Amino acid sequence: MPIDLRTRALAKLLVTHSLDVKPNENVVISGGVEAQEFIITLYKEIILKGAHPVLRVHFPGISHFFYKHAKKHQVEKFPEVFDYTVKNSQKYIGINTDSNPKELTNCDPKKITARQKIVKPISDYIVNEKDKIRRCTVGFPCPAYAQEAEMSLTEYEDFVFSACLQDWKKLGKKIDKILNRFKKGKNVHLIGENVDLRFRIHGSKAVADKGEENMPGGEIFMAPVRESMNGWIKFEYPALKLGKEVTGISLKFENGKVIEAKADKNEEFLKEMLATDENASYVGEFGIGMNPKITRFTKDLLFDEKIGGTIHLALGFAYKDNGGGNDSAIHWDIVKDMKKARIILDGEVIQEEGVWKI
Repeated sequence: MPIDLRTRALAKLLVTHSLDVKPNENVVISGGVEAQEFIITLYKEIILKGAHPVLRVHFPGISHFFYKHAKKHQVEKFPEVFDYTVKNSQKYIGINTDSNPKELTNCDPKKITARQKIVKPISDYIVNEKDKIRRCTVGFPCPAYAQEAEMSLTEYEDFVFSACLQDWKKLGKKIDKILNRFKKGKNVHLIGENVDLRFRIHGSKAVADKGEENMPGGEIFMAPVRESMNGWIKFEYPALKLGKEVTGISLKFENGKVIEAKADKNEEFLKEMLATDENASYVGEFGIGMNPKITRFTKDLLFDEKIGGTIHLALGFAYKDNGGGNDSAIHWDIVKDMKKARIILDGEVIQEEGVWKI
């Protein structure tokens, strides 16, 4: 069966633009069997670059079986072999597909978060040690995510490839213009429908994703000063985590910490996530979506956090590049529509109803 030419174009974009793969580098390719043709295409592109592909393939049902049947000593076992692989690789590709996004819905969330704490040093290394390893998370069309997005597979393929295969240099210049304004900023006020929230930011450490750490890219993100967030926010979009869908999330903050959390659906799960550790109830990231090709919500955060006219807050972990300051086993992004609200930076309205004023 012939491969979609867009699959090959995406593989080339990832290997060149996103990761700049060099000869003799070890490149981990981590993905599910749903992305088989993409994994094979990436493998070939990496070989042609003179580098060494390292395959890590996931199969449907494995995670569900593990969390249903693994004993305590198995959950708490640190994966030394994978740790060694990562620390002896220079590039890491994580492919975002799934055969069943709801697979873990009925698994014990405490067991899952316990496992996350064990493997956290590996994910921290992949995300934060950029002088040692460069990573990119990439979306690829699969039937399960097409269904979640309420599209046919053909429609979803067009959506994914359109969001990824664009002129990243041209878009990057537009993103950098907004980024530079935030780099000089200190105080943010989100005000409008379902939000009245004030906080300070580590503006000088704001970062743009122009298709290098995520594909698709198209956002700027920064860390709030840990104890500066005050006010409240309600999220129109559902948040998904560990197979659970939490809707109608409303959070109230005082001195950076969530002091009140409500949800229309799965409120207890929301509270369990906030109780993961002492820093899970603080915000580690404030992000703003800026990808012009992503205009609808799909229930896939890799795309949804890039929607123009939205912001997202991540409960928990703050990226080292953003200044850190909040270490947690979770990093849970929740997206909010700003089409009826404003972003005020240092007293100046810089975005109103999703339209930039600078």
